[in-house]
Amino acid sequence: MTNLHVATIAIMAANVLASLKGFSDSTFFDRYKFLINAIRAGQRERMVTSGFLHVDISHLFFNMFTLYFFADVVIGWLGPGKFLIMYFVSLLGGSLLALFFHKDEPYYSAVGASGAVTGILYAAILLNPDMQLGIMFIPIPLPAYVLGIGYLLYSIYGMKSRLGNIGHTAHFGGAIGGYVTTLLFRPELLVTDTLIVVLLAIPIIILFALEKMGKI
Repeated sequence: MTNLHVATIAIMAANVLASLKGFSDSTFFDRYKFLINAIRAGQRERMVTSGFLHVDISHLFFNMFTLYFFADVVIGWLGPGKFLIMYFVSLLGGSLLALFFHKDEPYYSAVGASGAVTGILYAAILLNPDMQLGIMFIPIPLPAYVLGIGYLLYSIYGMKSRLGNIGHTAHFGGAIGGYVTTLLFRPELLVTDTLIVVLLAIPIIILFALEKMGKI
């Protein structure tokens, strides 16, 4: 993990530079953050630019730290070009799902690379489900697919309960972007890893079933 690919470095550099500019320039931050009423008024670029802004250093660090660990997994399987496509598809997936679920909240706003990074994380899990991942408060590593499913189920709970100042919707939309893009790039996974593909789809099905029933 020490030799980062230039594609990962480029994404990290863009996030750092845009975020540092936003930290010191509130006008810049406000102009490019995700904001429902501004997007609906035609400023659709916010759906991308908001993904490169962060609230503070810890927010930026956590997202880049997560990207650091999983970007090379995706690049190793798909190559840097498809990694970059997936990153931006996941970013847009997060923004689109946030726009869908918060369309009637004109002042809903958000920033952060979390959607794009979650897409890369979910793709890495789909590509390498036997990875062992650790998490705080759990003393033993767990299979990556278990944590991936658990994380999205937690995101659904966060969306339902408006838990914390966290963009759970963008995280979920990013995961969908990573999941779908991975299957488009590696459709053979539908045959070689059918069970994992189905298991990772379960939280996505649950989310849209709850939305259809008006419970979220």
